[in-house]
Amino acid sequence: MFCPFCGHDLGTILVFCGSCGRNVQFLAEVQSESSVQVSEDDLLQKYFRDGHSYSVILDFLALKHNIKMSLRTLKKKLNNLSLYKRKNYSPLEIVRTAITDELSGSGQHYGYRTMCQTLRQKHNLTVRRQDIMLMMADLDPIGIEQRSRRRFVRRVYYSLGPNHVWHVDGYDKLKPYGLAISGCIDGYSRKVMWLVCGASNNDPDIIAHHYLQCASEFGVIPQLLRTDCGTENGTMAAIHCSLRSTHTDDLAGASSHMYGSSITNQRIESWWSYFRKQRSQFWMDLLNDLKDRQLFNGSHEQICLMRFVFLSVLQKDLDECKEIWNTHTIRAVKQSRCPSGKPDAMYALPHRFNGRECGFCISQEDLDEFFIELTRSTCGDRQLQAHYEELYAQSNLTISHTWEAGVENYITLKNIAHI
Repeated sequence: MFCPFCGHDLGTILVFCGSCGRNVQFLAEVQSESSVQVSEDDLLQKYFRDGHSYSVILDFLALKHNIKMSLRTLKKKLNNLSLYKRKNYSPLEIVRTAITDELSGSGQHYGYRTMCQTLRQKHNLTVRRQDIMLMMADLDPIGIEQRSRRRFVRRVYYSLGPNHVWHVDGYDKLKPYGLAISGCIDGYSRKVMWLVCGASNNDPDIIAHHYLQCASEFGVIPQLLRTDCGTENGTMAAIHCSLRSTHTDDLAGASSHMYGSSITNQRIESWWSYFRKQRSQFWMDLLNDLKDRQLFNGSHEQICLMRFVFLSVLQKDLDECKEIWNTHTIRAVKQSRCPSGKPDAMYALPHRFNGRECGFCISQEDLDEFFIELTRSTCGDRQLQAHYEELYAQSNLTISHTWEAGVENYITLKNIAHI
């Protein structure tokens, strides 16, 4: 035995190392633990129950335990231990009880192959796969039917009615070009409550401002607000919990806001997928084309110019996208517990879709107590915005109403500003 600190040969282990003086008494405990040998019979039973072949068992014994034996000897020892693969099957009553026990717990999703392996390893039973198939067909017919479909079982979203849950999230695909989008969707009706583009979607004041504007527009706040764990949602969450503090329902006060990961914020994340295919992919390709043409390098000046030119054009496109979505018809889906129809109708007329209004009316006076005045300029830099406005006026450019005009104005102002 050697000292783990200095490498000195300890010989008979003492309390302290004779070379470095460190305490090595723990080595005696380790040595005593390692001296406990597992019996050969236990090893044979373990590897046999794990379902290994004879050749694999021999390799395990030789390489890991330094036990060498012939195949004939192995078979003889297994026979002495009454370990057979095709003999001495366990009584079917005991097997059936073990299967019932597994199906009552976490093993209820097992197929017959996994169940067969579990019975052999966990319950030390000798079983035939055919018997397990027949028993599970009798004990778990619904589970077998579901597994035979080979279909992914999705979670089912459930909401009581409009304003039961609002899902809030940011969209960052256009952020490399300085265009940050924030959105909110009602979980029941799938109505887009707000869809706003700005210089940032990470500023807590900006997100809270969107929330207050939406609550003022509809005169209602949701029963539950669902957001990601980002710090940009902190102010909005605090305002919402404060506004809900006077209510008496189960989700009043601090319980009215719920943090969670992006992958579980399924309503808004699913809508971003639609938005990517229907709208944002065009803008990503357009702005990426400007980058490929060496007209955009990601500098602060060019990002601010990009916002100055394209922000109003993109917001107009977002408003159009929001309007089209809220008035289109969502078809019925078997796995969904939410109704089908037009989001605007499902939101405003929940009684026609077996829902009920879940929100809480809010007065403008209550919202004014949390008034937030935004100090950030449109393009994110007040000096650059004033500079671009001056150049815009001097060059007699027309206001960008289309993406074509936006591209022309961007290139013109970029050349004038020499950025």
